[in-house]
Parts: sequence; structure tokens; C-alpha cells
Amino acid sequence: MRLSVGLVTSPIKEASVTPVSNYLAILSQFSDLYIITGNSARELFNESKEKPNIHVCFVNYPIKSNVLTKIVLYMYGQLKYSYHVFRYSKSAEKWIFFTGGERMVLPMILAHLLKKPVLLYIPGSAVRDANFSKDSLSKPTEILSTITQNLADRIILYSLALIPEWNLERHHHKILIAHEHFLDFNTFTVTTPLADRPPLIGYIGRLSGEKGAQHFAQALPAVLNGREDLRVLIGGDGELKESIAASLQEQGVTARVELPGWISHDDLPRYLNQLRLLVLPSYTEGLPNIMLEAMACGTPVLATPVGAIPDVIIDGKTGFIMENNSPECIAANVIRALNSPNLDRIAEDGRRFVEENFTFERTVENWKEILQSIE
Repeated sequence: MRLSVGLVTSPIKEASVTPVSNYLAILSQFSDLYIITGNSARELFNESKEKPNIHVCFVNYPIKSNVLTKIVLYMYGQLKYSYHVFRYSKSAEKWIFFTGGERMVLPMILAHLLKKPVLLYIPGSAVRDANFSKDSLSKPTEILSTITQNLADRIILYSLALIPEWNLERHHHKILIAHEHFLDFNTFTVTTPLADRPPLIGYIGRLSGEKGAQHFAQALPAVLNGREDLRVLIGGDGELKESIAASLQEQGVTARVELPGWISHDDLPRYLNQLRLLVLPSYTEGLPNIMLEAMACGTPVLATPVGAIPDVIIDGKTGFIMENNSPECIAANVIRALNSPNLDRIAEDGRRFVEENFTFERTVENWKEILQSIE
């Protein structure tokens, strides 16, 4: 028997297209979907060829920096989202609030008033992201997140480790574990064996404070010292792009660092198959897709022990863990990883781990069991 599920995401940015796309692919296997989303999410749908079991409403508004404009647009969006929740109320049996769902107070209240089960699926901490980006609305974000966490009948996380990390102990009784991650192992695969790759290490992701990319850039003089053949890739875009470029210039390492900007998802396998090590020095994470994609491509990953990362990376076995993301710690651990006599085996064990645990079929079955159990 097919389920009937409503899915709410905020108007998403380009970086969220892949996780939302994955989640739609999972839910559509066993559900009729009623989706309310916007902005870059339009890339996921061809309205002229809409699948009969997927119904979509778009709420679009521009991303602004002015505080007053942000507040006005937020209220406008909340009202529009609530209207569409009401429109779909006779069709959707339960509602899932996904990317940006922590801020969706009014639509969630309405879903409750309509006596629908509400699931809050949190892929990353909105509060932590706002704090690290020095968002002027970080305090309102914290208040909204507290309200939606209290309203939700169930909270979905990537890992039990996130309960203390995101201060969710009071909601322990209603937390379930699941993820939307699965990989196309025909696309994300080893095309260049690790031993045949150039001496290249890198970071790929959003260039923002919570990702720690600025610390990776600051670690490079120590990493490159005495290694004349080693080169670096820093791929991505974000508010720290110019300051990172300036830091590289000041440190005199610009000639040895490539800054290609945003890397499309289609180009990722090619870039990952060039790297001998991917570094993820994040302050906060959920379950980073780039980590899994790198491992599937046979690229060892060095990361901080945040979010669900320690569930996947066991130091010296499926990858490398560093204690923190200070430049000194990053440099020491990059050198440790590159000098590891077991690097090839670690890369192979990491690849095997994701191939066994992040298949489409396994992920679909997990979500089907969760949603069928919630009345």
C-alpha cells in the first residue's frame, strides 16, 4: 500500500539540490508526494512532465542580506507555505519538514491543527550554521528551532552522536535515525587508482566559517614545506572565497593552489579521482555527502569527528580523524595521512564500507519502515 506524504523544504540553495533530489527519489518509491519548496528546487522538476505521484508547489523569494527584508520575506514565505499545506491537507497523511524545516513554525503549527503527524528531519544544525556565519538573525533562528523541535512528533537525525552535539537530549524519546544518502556507484567509482594519482590534496565544499576551509588554507605552508611536488585544490564558493584567496597570497602559496570555484556534481568524480587526500575540517556537520562520494572514488578522507562522521570514518581503517581543525592540527594530520604506509588499504576499506552501507535499496527500506510505523 502506497503512502501519501507531504514534504516541506525552505526555498533551497544550489548546495541542497542533491540531498533533496536523493530524498525525493527515496520517498517516491513508496509514496505519493505533495511537495512545497522553492528557488533552486525547480532544477529537480520538469513541470511539463511531472510524474503522476509527485505534486509540487513552488514558493520562491530572493535571498537578501538586509535584516528587515529577511524578516518580511520570511513572514511572506510562512504564509504561502501554510496556504499550500492547507491545500494539500486532504491528500497528505503526514508531513515531513526537511531542509530549512527548523524555521517553518507556521506551516508546522497548521499541520498539527489539521491533526497530521509531523516529522522534523534535520540534516544540519540551522542554529550552528547561523552562529558560524555570524547571521544577524541567529537568535531568532535558535528560537524557531526550539519551537519546531517541540512541535514535531518525531525528529529524524543522521546519528545518535548528534543528540548531545546539537543539544537535543530533551527530545531523546522521539528521535529516530535515518539518512537520504545513497550513491550511484557507476558514477562515483575508482577511475584512477590511488597510486597513479598526482601528489594533490584538497578541500571541496562551501567556503564558509562552519566548514573550516579557512583553517585548511592557513595550514598549507606547514603542509607544503619540504614537499616541492605537492599541490592543493580548494574547490567551492562562499562568503570566505576572497579572504581565503588573500590568505594564500599572503602566505606565498598561491602558485601551488588551484581555486576552480564551484564544482558541479557531474564534475565531482573527475576531481575526486585526482586527489590523494580529501580534507574536511568542519566545525559542524550532519553526514557530508562529499565524504561518501570521495570514499566511493577510492579517495582517503581526513575529517574532524563531528556529526555522523565517526560512524563512517574509523581512524586508520576507513579514513583519518583529526582532533580539531586548528591549522596546526590539520597540518600534522595531513602529513600523517600522506605518510601512512597503509594508505592504499585504507582507501580500499573506505570504498568498500560505503558500497555496503549506502545503497539505494537499503536507504529506501529504512525510510519505508519509519514512515509506515508513524500514525
